[in-house]
Amino acid sequence: MSPAPSREQVLPRAVPGRLFGVCKPASWLELALFAGLLFFWLAPGFEHETFIFGLAHGIGYIALCLLILAAVIRREAPWPLLAATLTPAGPVGSVIGIELIERRGWGVESPNPVAESGDGGGSSVTGIDNALRKSG
Repeated sequence: MSPAPSREQVLPRAVPGRLFGVCKPASWLELALFAGLLFFWLAPGFEHETFIFGLAHGIGYIALCLLILAAVIRREAPWPLLAATLTPAGPVGSVIGIELIERRGWGVESPNPVAESGDGGGSSVTGIDNALRKSG
């Protein structure tokens, strides 16, 4: 009987790639559309602008979810990023998720375990930046 495979063999961590680099500006753009929608929805007398921003937000949100899904399938983004995007907060969740991934390395494997800063501690931010530079 063979031993059970380890978690790393069954569910390898994502390594940020080109799609992950596209997800960040797309998330910020969608957040701007969402903020514009909220502004025009709360301000009286902007029915047409509310419709335009609502339509743009709806299409943009679906496109953002599909982009992040493609990144997750290609193992360029961790699946919790998709979960954060699908929360009721929507684009706010994706922006927060991307920032946590970039700053703390949550859910991703650093392609370069030794930091270039020379401290030898290994920085996940440096590894993510290196991966994005190599793939872009």
